[in-house]
Amino acid sequence: MRHLLDTATLTREDALRILDTAEDMSDTQRREVKKLPTLRGKTVVNLFFEDSTRTRISFEAAAKRLSADVINFAAKGSSVSKGESLQDTAQTLQAMGADAVVIRHGASGAPHTLATSGWITAGVVNAGDGTHEHPTQALLDAFTMRKRLYGDDSRGRDLSGTRVAIVGDVLHSRVARSNMWLLHTLGAHVTLVAPPTLVPQDVSAWPAQIVYDLDEAIAAAPDVLMLLRIQLERMNAAYFPSEREYARRWGFDARRLAALGADSMVMHPGPMNRGLEISAEAADSAQSTVLEQVTNGVSVRMAVLYLLLAGSTTSTATTSTGEERV
Repeated sequence: MRHLLDTATLTREDALRILDTAEDMSDTQRREVKKLPTLRGKTVVNLFFEDSTRTRISFEAAAKRLSADVINFAAKGSSVSKGESLQDTAQTLQAMGADAVVIRHGASGAPHTLATSGWITAGVVNAGDGTHEHPTQALLDAFTMRKRLYGDDSRGRDLSGTRVAIVGDVLHSRVARSNMWLLHTLGAHVTLVAPPTLVPQDVSAWPAQIVYDLDEAIAAAPDVLMLLRIQLERMNAAYFPSEREYARRWGFDARRLAALGADSMVMHPGPMNRGLEISAEAADSAQSTVLEQVTNGVSVRMAVLYLLLAGSTTSTATTSTGEERV
């Protein structure tokens, strides 16, 4: 594995290898001593140009539990705020001997640029780029679904036949895009549910059904209902009349929770806007996997870093451009 930049080009075999490796990592996290010596001597840089709590801490925990050295780099308060370019930052990290760079950036495509530019020899993991993708979030979501569906018998299994409804701000959501592509690859049927103003103009190439009514989607009895955060910070126009109107028409409240099948999962990538896209009753219900997703995120990111830095003996796949990926 050289880089992890997206899920759109991830094969079923590649995805299952990551998920199965994450199962092994998850097993180690149940031990009294959770730390492994696997990446001792390696340096992982968290290069975050956007604010983050869950993703950055999750990657930091994953790297440290594999005994890697971790450098946290935040754009605020760094030379980036003085106008330093991505190239100069990358070359600085190269000079410091970074083995892997986990990058979150507001510009779609920035991780791909970093991975293919020649500025750096380190492996690159996309921790979210603009409105493009967030591959490790999709992988931890798929891992969580497998665990709930199959328990300890989940190794080697995909999500064939699983019905997943993803609800909310699809237009701005890299989580929705990464989940859609990965879930499709793993055999799931994906439905995107959103106001018409929060669906991209051309989704003809997307492997998903589009509906505009949340109650209609719930009536179809999905196995998984995933709520997306309303990204108010990315909105510079009135995409819906008001937050109260959005919560009434597309918010997952106690009434809709009662209408959802008792065996259905309720997911949210966090952070949650309680009372807007999800109610407290739904977020804290037994059907909610929100805290499981956080726990599983560490195991999945451990798997990705392991395959990136220590899994060189495993087979690799190549994209159409000849670039090596997972």
